[in-house]
Amino acid sequence: MKYFIIIILTSILLNNTMQAQQEKQTSHKFSKEVKIDLSANYLLYLPKDYSENEKEYPLVLFLHGAGERGDDLEKVKIHGLPKLINQGEDFPFIVVSPQCPDLMRWNTDVLSSLLDEIEKNYRVDKNRIYVTGLSMGGHGTWELAIAEPNRFAAIAPVCGWADTSNARLIAHIPIWVFHGAKDNVVPVKASEDIVSALRKYGSDVKLTIYPEANHDSWTETYNNKDLYKWFLEQSLNKK
Repeated sequence: MKYFIIIILTSILLNNTMQAQQEKQTSHKFSKEVKIDLSANYLLYLPKDYSENEKEYPLVLFLHGAGERGDDLEKVKIHGLPKLINQGEDFPFIVVSPQCPDLMRWNTDVLSSLLDEIEKNYRVDKNRIYVTGLSMGGHGTWELAIAEPNRFAAIAPVCGWADTSNARLIAHIPIWVFHGAKDNVVPVKASEDIVSALRKYGSDVKLTIYPEANHDSWTETYNNKDLYKWFLEQSLNKK
């Protein structure tokens, strides 16, 4: 049986960017029909100078954890980049923060199509697209990179897990991994194993383990400005 893919995006396009600047993060809805209809609300942040020029901007896709699933976008603002933006932080890149529906995990087809739509409607520097996420979102970060290994300039999974048999597919991507040594939800070994597998294929992956952290290794990670500096140093066309 053939399945038809339908993409629907309800969004504020370029002529509404001034409103986006005033509200910091604006709410949107994205849906993709594969075998079933998969929808995702998302937050969109545009840099404060976005409407003042015509240049392209780097983009960071942020994937939340299992606790923020549902249809209330306020939950997405609890952790990570959306939290910082909600507190007044300004970033020099576009931030897209989708919300995973209840009882589901991140779907790579939906995320890829969402990125396609954002690239179509906003001025995205396609050489500088980054993905990061925590816990279930850390796993989603790994999975999305594996699904599209030539799309992302860098990824930063936080307390996630991955299939080590796919390490060779992403060994060329700049990767910075974060985990708490005392994590009792996703054991630190999950990150250590994929890092070890990547290094067997020549990856120079970075691993940061917080000795005293339990599952919450994301607060310190996303408060670290070096992470964002590192992101912006990575580019697909970097020589």
